[in-house]
Amino acid sequence: MRSAYLLQPCRSALNRVQGMPFEWSLNPYMGCAHRCSFCYVRAFEKRADRPADQRYGSVVRVKTNVVDVLRTELARDSWRRETVAIGAATDPYQPAEGRFRLTRGCLVELAAARNPFGLITRGPMIVRDRDVLADAARRASVSVIFSVPTLDEAIWRATEPGTAPPRQRLRALRTLVDAGIRAGVLMAPILPGLSDDPRLLSDVIHAARDAGATSVSASLLYLKSGTREHFMAELARCWPELTARYERLYAGGPYLRGPLAETLREHVVSLRRSIGIADRRAVRLEPPPEPAQLELAV
Repeated sequence: MRSAYLLQPCRSALNRVQGMPFEWSLNPYMGCAHRCSFCYVRAFEKRADRPADQRYGSVVRVKTNVVDVLRTELARDSWRRETVAIGAATDPYQPAEGRFRLTRGCLVELAAARNPFGLITRGPMIVRDRDVLADAARRASVSVIFSVPTLDEAIWRATEPGTAPPRQRLRALRTLVDAGIRAGVLMAPILPGLSDDPRLLSDVIHAARDAGATSVSASLLYLKSGTREHFMAELARCWPELTARYERLYAGGPYLRGPLAETLREHVVSLRRSIGIADRRAVRLEPPPEPAQLELAV
């Protein structure tokens, strides 16, 4: 399914975020052509009275003026160069970026302002912008995270229908790491009964290490209303034998809790340690240290 584009100017580029491990987000697009069945953004779309079912991703909203708005916001005296998360609500390197180049434009502005940022994507197109990322990394703290939940082809095709193959993402990661850019892997989300198989988890972490990933982390499936209905429908279509188990696992709410959740987290930590994930970049692009502040004696 190809997405239609809705051109919409935005009033703000930087968005204050609550309940997340970051305080500011930037999303040049809204809606996502990747159409991942487990995407937590479907819950936000349902709350906004927009389609969260199989129609999600059929229309991508393009913030046509986002680069100009961002430039203005970064120049405000009140802005304190706080870290910005790019791609929290849509993939900044989905196919629309090839046409509109808004993510690249935003990276240029962040680099010029020496503003730190972290970016998450499933899109190998990011290698196009390694020059801008390298420039930004010399000016401020920059990190890139590739979302690679699994290398299993059947699970990938069923749950991430609009994305590039996982190993293409890892090749893109290698390109960035070789350029000196800090880039890691997030296994998100791990799916009980599917991608939580110890062999599959080990495959991802071994492949991440071989690609030069500077970090590996993981998160578990989150099923809030909007995401839950669509994911469960897709689960019933592809793996009907698992539907009853998921109903039990998520009967208490959107989070996976209890012994299974703890076991999965501990297993990922153990694998990460035994496989030896570390920052092995031959060249490390880092910003210069902040000048020391001199204290004058009174």
